[in-house]
Amino acid sequence: MGLWTLLVPLGLVLSPLYAQDYPPDITRGKAIYQHHCQDCHGLTGRGDGPAAASLKVSPADFQRFRSFLKSDEELLRTIEHGVVFSPMHSWRGQLTDGEMQDAVAYIRLLSQ
Repeated sequence: MGLWTLLVPLGLVLSPLYAQDYPPDITRGKAIYQHHCQDCHGLTGRGDGPAAASLKVSPADFQRFRSFLKSDEELLRTIEHGVVFSPMHSWRGQLTDGEMQDAVAYIRLLSQ
């Protein structure tokens, strides 16, 4: 019991340090986008990548006003969980939370 008495309070003190959000890295986001997203969403995010023509549901065009209006949380949720009845699958388990945030930062750059 003595060890738990020491470790539990220490964990409560340190856990907020690990839960903080760090500023996204747009350069890393671009690399992630190019590797995982560009085939469908296209070089400039217009939904016109080489794989887009063969998809039954068109990929999102990040330059449309509708995409611009989405919050970062909505974009993260889409990347993390995918979109039902579309080719946009979940990236959970393939990308870390930080990588997904970096990708969103780069998508934001494309939507400007």
